[in-house]
Amino acid sequence: MPTPTAAANAYAALARMGEQTANLGRDPAASDGGLSFGSVLNNVIDAVSQAGRQSDAQAQAVATGKANMIDVVTAVAESETAVQTLVSVRDKVIAAYEDILKMPI
Repeated sequence: MPTPTAAANAYAALARMGEQTANLGRDPAASDGGLSFGSVLNNVIDAVSQAGRQSDAQAQAVATGKANMIDVVTAVAESETAVQTLVSVRDKVIAAYEDILKMPI
């Protein structure tokens, strides 16, 4: 059963992810404050990479006895979710590209 500390850590992680996604893709150079697809894509890839590094760090901390196993499981689950989301978006982009190629000119 998760401890209250683990639940608080999970909530804090979700809050951080919400803050990160609120600013995804904002292009400071855009005059209308709109989103740039390239910057959104870069931010998402960076977030996935950061989630992977965080899960690696938690796994190393458990190996040295400095972390709780629940924190590792939470970090790995966050990393897995981020990768699955990225793969899903990639599949949608490829499907849209293929649909565009099938359009008559």
